[in-house]
Amino acid sequence: MTIRNIEGFFAPRSIAVLGPCRHPGVLTDKLVDCLKDIESGHGVTLVGIDQDVPFKGTKAERLDDLEAMPDLAIYLAAAEALPDTIAKLGAGGTRAVLIPSPGFEIWPDELMQACRDAARKFNLRMIGPGSLGLAVPASGLNALLSAERPDKGDIAFFSRSGAVLNATLSWAKTHNAGFSAVVSLGARMDVDVGDLIDYFAQDYRTRSIMLHVEGIAFPRKFISAARAAARSKPVIVIRSGKSRDTGGTGRTHAGRLAGTDMVYEAVFRRTGLLRVNDLDEMFEALQTLSNVRIPRCETLAVIASGRSLASLAIDRLMDLGGQFADLGPETREALAGLSRSYADLDVTPAAGGTVVLRENVSPQDITTAVTTVLRDPAVDGALVLQAASAFQSLSAIAGAITEAAGLERKRTGRRKALVAGLIGANESVRSQLSDARIPNCGSPAEAARSLMYLAHDARARKFLMAAPPSLPASFTPDVARARNIVDKALAEGRSWLSPPEVCAVLEAYELPIMETALASTAEDAASLSKPFFSTARHCVAKLISPDLPFKSRIDGVRLGLESPDAVKDAAAELIAKTRRDYPQARIEGISVHPMLEDRHGLELYMGLAETPEFGPVLVFGHGGTSIEESRDIALELPPLDLNLAEAQIDRTQIARLLDGGPSRPVLDKAALAQALVKLSQITIDIPEILELDINPMVSLPSGLIALDARMTLCHPEKRPGRTGSSRLAITPYPQEWEQKQSLKDGREIFIRPVRPEDEDMFKTFFEAVTPEDLRLRFFAPVRDFSHRFLARLTQLDYARSIAFAAINPDDGTLLGVVRLHADPDHQTGEYAIMVRSDLKGMGLGWMLMKLIIRYAKADGIATIKGEVLKDNTQMISMCRDLGFTVGTSPDDPGIALVTLPVADLPEDV
Repeated sequence: MTIRNIEGFFAPRSIAVLGPCRHPGVLTDKLVDCLKDIESGHGVTLVGIDQDVPFKGTKAERLDDLEAMPDLAIYLAAAEALPDTIAKLGAGGTRAVLIPSPGFEIWPDELMQACRDAARKFNLRMIGPGSLGLAVPASGLNALLSAERPDKGDIAFFSRSGAVLNATLSWAKTHNAGFSAVVSLGARMDVDVGDLIDYFAQDYRTRSIMLHVEGIAFPRKFISAARAAARSKPVIVIRSGKSRDTGGTGRTHAGRLAGTDMVYEAVFRRTGLLRVNDLDEMFEALQTLSNVRIPRCETLAVIASGRSLASLAIDRLMDLGGQFADLGPETREALAGLSRSYADLDVTPAAGGTVVLRENVSPQDITTAVTTVLRDPAVDGALVLQAASAFQSLSAIAGAITEAAGLERKRTGRRKALVAGLIGANESVRSQLSDARIPNCGSPAEAARSLMYLAHDARARKFLMAAPPSLPASFTPDVARARNIVDKALAEGRSWLSPPEVCAVLEAYELPIMETALASTAEDAASLSKPFFSTARHCVAKLISPDLPFKSRIDGVRLGLESPDAVKDAAAELIAKTRRDYPQARIEGISVHPMLEDRHGLELYMGLAETPEFGPVLVFGHGGTSIEESRDIALELPPLDLNLAEAQIDRTQIARLLDGGPSRPVLDKAALAQALVKLSQITIDIPEILELDINPMVSLPSGLIALDARMTLCHPEKRPGRTGSSRLAITPYPQEWEQKQSLKDGREIFIRPVRPEDEDMFKTFFEAVTPEDLRLRFFAPVRDFSHRFLARLTQLDYARSIAFAAINPDDGTLLGVVRLHADPDHQTGEYAIMVRSDLKGMGLGWMLMKLIIRYAKADGIATIKGEVLKDNTQMISMCRDLGFTVGTSPDDPGIALVTLPVADLPEDV
C-alpha cells in the first residue's frame, strides 16, 4: 500500500480514542487535552476510557456502542487486543489507526504482523506503535504528544525520533515557522516515509517537506516518491545513526568500501533531496528554501559593507563549492559611485562578483546596488552582507533590502536568489526581512550556507532533468555469453568466477581487460606464459584462492617476471608460501598475465557492492593496493547514464589528474564514463553477479585496460517491486518491452520504452505535428518545446510510469508515442497518446493503445483512465472500440473521461 486511506489520518470526519490506556497516567490526559479543542470540527468520542478526564464530548463504554465507526481511531488499549479491534474497525469503515505512546515502544514482530494481516483486508492504515502522534494545524487536528503545539504553516515534517520532533517544534516556535502537518512515525508498522512523501507532494497546503530518518524500510518506494516530490517541492532530509552503521560483506574491496552512510548520501543525491547533517543546518535550509526556490543558482555575487566582511563570505562560499559571477561593464559603471574601486579591493580573481559599498551610502543606494547586481545577466543570486555603521542603522538597511526584493519580484524574467546577512541584528530587525520572505542570517558563514542551499537545490533539480548523451550505438553486449558463464559456475556450486571467466564476462560487455590465464601448477604457469612474452617484456603471477581474495595483503603477487622459468619459480614459491602460512585456504591456481609498463597510466578502481538497504551500488575511485586506505571513492546507484557516470567520476580527487598537466597527458574521461555505464548494465542483465572488483582499471592516453578483476556470485533474492525481476532499488529501463511491429501498409517500425536521451527526437516530432493535433493532445496551443517541457516527457520513473515510442528504424524519427502514469497506489493509470499527423489511419494509434493496455495488465494496474477533448471524435471512437466507457469530466463539460477496467480483461488482451 502507499497513499490509500492515508487521508483518514489528516482529514478525518470523526475520531475515536480507544482505551483503557495501556500507559496509565498522563498520556490520556495529554491526548484528551489536545483533542478537546477540536471536538466541534471532528466529532471526538472516548471509548472505554476509565480515567476521570475532563472531556465534555461523547463517551462510550465499548466499541460496539458506537452508531458508526470513526474515520480515525486513536488506539491506547492493550497491544494484544489490537488485531481483533482492527477487524471491527475495518468492517465498519475506519480508514486509519494511530497507535501513540509516550515514548519508544517495542511490540513483538508476531503481533505487528497480525495487525498488518488484519488491516490488509480493509486497506486500513496504521501509524505506530511508538509514535508521538500527528497534527494538522490548518484543520485544528492535534493528536501530538509533543512539548510544543505546532502552528499553522506550509512545512510537512515527519520524524522517526520523538526527541528530534520535539527539538524541531521548539525551534519552529521561536522562529515563527508553521506546519501543514507533523507526523511521528514510531515503529512504522505500516505507513512509512515514502507513503507520506507521496501524500504531501500532492498536498496544496505543503510548500516544503522535511524529514528525519534512520533507515529506509522500502527503498524502491522511497526513491520513487522522493524523486517525484523533489521536482516540485524542496525535500530536506537529516539522517541519524551513522555511528551504528555496519560495514559491507568484506568479500571484495567494493563490499568493504560501500559504507552505509555513503550509500544513503548517494541515494539522497540521486533523488534530488537536500541532505543536512545536524539540526542547525536543517533549520537553516528550511528557512531558506521555504522562502525561495529558483531554477538556477550557479553564479553568485556578494554585496558587502566592507572588504573583510565580503572576504569572510567569499571564503565560505568557495569552501562550499560556490562559483562567482563576472559582473558586466554596465553593472560596474552603474555601481561606480556607490562602491569602492574594483581594482582596490584585492579580491581573488575567482570572486569577481564582489561589490564593496562605500561607508556613507544611503538606504536608497543599497536598494539601487542590490537591484543593479540582480539585473546583471551573469548573476543568478546575491548575498547582501551589512553591519551597522555611524551612517546607517540595521533597521534602515533591512528596509532597503526589503525594497530591493520587492522591486526584483516585480521585474519580468528569471527569478534570482537574494539572501541577507545583517551582522548583529536583533529579532525585530530580522523580522522585517522574514516577513518579506527574504532568507536572512546573523553571520557571513551562515549567510553563505543559506545561499548555497539554494544553489545545491537548483543544481539537484537541474541534474534530475538533465538529458544524458546516448551510449555509442556500437555497444552491443553479448549478454548470452556472459550469462552462460555465470549459470555454469552456479550450477557447479561455485560462488566465485575464475580469472579467465571474469575476463570473458567483461569482454562480453566490451570492458577491456588484460588477457589472463589460470594455471593449476607451476609448470602449467610457465607454459601458459610463453605466448605472453612474445608481446610483453615481463609477466605477473598471482595466487588465486577464494579464501584469500585480497592478494596484496598476503604477499600473493609477483611482478616483473622476465621469462617462463621465472614464472615457474614464482608460481611454485607462491603455492608453497600459501600452504605454509594459510594451511586451511583453498588454492585454485596461479593466474598469469602480461605486465603493463606505461608511466602515463593512472590506476583507477571500479566495483560493484551489494548493500542490505539498496541492493547493488557502483563504486569508483583511486585504484591500487591502497584503495581501502585512501578511500578516494564515489558511490552511485545503478542504473547509470553518462551524465550520472561523469558526475560520479568528478566527485573523486583522482579525477583532477584525468585532465592532464605539465607532466601528464590528458586521459579519456568519456571512456571511463562509458565503462561505468557498461558496468551498470551488467548489474541489470545478470543479477547473479553479487559483487565485483576491477582493480586497477588503468587509464592511458590510448584508452582503458583492466589488469585484475574478480566477481562473486549468488542466487539473488529478488527485491519486491513491480516485476520482482531486479535487485536494483531504482527500476531499470524495461528492455523486455522492445518489439517490432508492422503498419497497415507493411512498413516495419520499432517500438521501445522512452529514454532520457530521446529529448531531441521528441522536439523534432512535435515540430512536425500540426497545431490542431497539439491542441487535441495538450488541451491548449503549444509553441515552446523547452528542455523543461521535454524532460517531463522523456525522463521517466519506470517504477510508476512508462511511455512507448514508435520509431522509424530507417532514420530514427519518432512516429508516435503513448504513455501511462500510475498513481502512487499503482492502481490507476492515466494514459495519453499522440501519432504523427501524416500517419493517421495506418493503425499506429490502435497498435499503441493495445500495447499500453497489455502493459497495464502485466504491471498490475487495475484501471486505465484518460481525458479527451470531446471534439476529438476519432480518439473517443477508438476508445469505445477498445472497450472504454465514455463519460463527462466533472471538472469540464467539454472533456470526456474514458475508463477501462484492465483487471477484468483476459490475460491474452
